[in-house]
Amino acid sequence: MQETIFIGCGGEGHATPQSLKLKYADRHRLIAEATGTGKTVTLQIMAEEFSAAGVPVSLSDMKSDLAGLAKSGRADFKLHDAFTSRSAKIGFHDYSYSDFPVVLWDLFGAQGHPVRTTVAEMGTLLLSDLLELTEAQEGILNIAFGIADEQGYPLLDLKYLQFVLVWLGENRADVSLRYGNISEASIGAIQRRLMDLENQGATHLFGEPALELSDLMPVDKQGRGHINILAANKLMASIRLYASFLLWLLSELFETLLEVGDPDKPKLVFFFDEAHLLFDHASKPLVDKVEQVARLIRSKGVGVYFVTQNPADVPEDILGQLGNRVQHAPRAYTAKDQCALRLAAETYRDNPRFNTQDAILQVGVGEAVTSFLEKRGARSC
Repeated sequence: MQETIFIGCGGEGHATPQSLKLKYADRHRLIAEATGTGKTVTLQIMAEEFSAAGVPVSLSDMKSDLAGLAKSGRADFKLHDAFTSRSAKIGFHDYSYSDFPVVLWDLFGAQGHPVRTTVAEMGTLLLSDLLELTEAQEGILNIAFGIADEQGYPLLDLKYLQFVLVWLGENRADVSLRYGNISEASIGAIQRRLMDLENQGATHLFGEPALELSDLMPVDKQGRGHINILAANKLMASIRLYASFLLWLLSELFETLLEVGDPDKPKLVFFFDEAHLLFDHASKPLVDKVEQVARLIRSKGVGVYFVTQNPADVPEDILGQLGNRVQHAPRAYTAKDQCALRLAAETYRDNPRFNTQDAILQVGVGEAVTSFLEKRGARSC
């Protein structure tokens, strides 16, 4: 059984292969870099290596440049000589062209299979954050969910939720005796937020048939894990919708998958690209929820990889859960950037051969300072 995946080469003359043990690949990871220093290639290499090892992968395609994983490269491509000379330089003697089992997904159903979930499955915490509700409005949303459950109303899409809110407004005098004051103005505010959400295209997300998580985790006849690519170029226009969907998916994985203990390799590797978008506007309860899931989902065999430009983009409590790290060249032009760089370097294990902070500053395009878990979970550097 394959025990490691190839990441790159390091040491003198880039002659020493650098690998990540599959046994520790479900310990979460941070990939940090400034724009243009190699993040996309790192994602591609890791996705290919995980797939070849039989591990399904899920990632977002922000710039429409990852779908090419589905098609093999060619020797007559203009960069063929550059690729082969680079692979020879770093000692990657198994370099070859190959396609991979890719499944394309799209919330809007235009660039891939449609992805859908129900309003009920999304839940009040994520939906309140998506709608940017106040605490009082979130309380009314909780009442609406409770009444829908009692009355047997299936909250499948936004229209169903709007119907329940209308019923709640018409019967608020009676309902208030049980749940407390229900403001007509608050119900109206929620309805307007739902209308705004519809205008952003959220009607494509909510409804049936809902996504089956098993659809993200198959392997092909050759034993390669599927690479699930979410088209996010249009979705990025609705940042909260993008963040809420990915957080919902992570939460569903945590709640649905069974405990697997300490497997030889992950059941799924999940890449959160532009991770700062998940936390920039998230409420404290939501960040607490993400921290809880990130801490515990490893026991379900899921590896979570946060990809961002600056380690400071990830909340400290979550950052502490990230045992594997890949740091490409950062931006360090301001005092704040310098401080963030120093803090990032301090999270690496001391290495007597070099100063980690200086090494991070000196890496070029396509290079990185890495720290992977090894025997007994100890970190390398």
